[in-house]
Amino acid sequence: MIVLIVVVVLLVIALVAAGVMLSRRRRSQKLQERYGPEYDRALADTGDPKEAEARLTEREQRVRSLDVRELRPEEREQFAASWDTVQRGFVDDPVQSLRHADALVVDVMRTRGYPVDDFERRAEDISVEHPEVVARYREARSVREAVERGTVDTEQQRHALTSYRSLIEALIGRDSSPRHSREQADPRTNGSPATGRTDAPTSEETTR
Repeated sequence: MIVLIVVVVLLVIALVAAGVMLSRRRRSQKLQERYGPEYDRALADTGDPKEAEARLTEREQRVRSLDVRELRPEEREQFAASWDTVQRGFVDDPVQSLRHADALVVDVMRTRGYPVDDFERRAEDISVEHPEVVARYREARSVREAVERGTVDTEQQRHALTSYRSLIEALIGRDSSPRHSREQADPRTNGSPATGRTDAPTSEETTR
């Protein structure tokens, strides 16, 4: 009887341990699927999956504690119009356009209630709601900083502008904007409806 009890207890312990391991594995898988490159970044910073996942979970809890709100329709329209201006200005002055794009991201986040004093904090907060674009934000910011040193070519600047656009659209919810549901501004047509192309100006257009 004693042996039987010991065997049952050991089986229960083994089942509980297996359940815990399975739960952790599923949690890790969900975090990896949700954050993608941002998960890899956290893992590279910590060197420990458990620590990386703890940081991501803490990040989520922190963002949930913020008083973040959606933009009002008139605010969305205003920011969408500001972005169109930034995008159209790329042909004449790519450097200034990237500066304005970066500043517009900060303005949108501030209006929505995000803390904006630190770039890394902004990127982390964005990753919780928009993990699919935060990597592009980091890349665009890196290019914008390199622009100040004069070490970036036009193609890289164009790619950065496209990355900023992805982030701006995610933050303002451009698809739900009344004006932009009717027309998509194109940087080469001074705001006229696009003809299906939504990329930044081409190399030939930026050199004209």
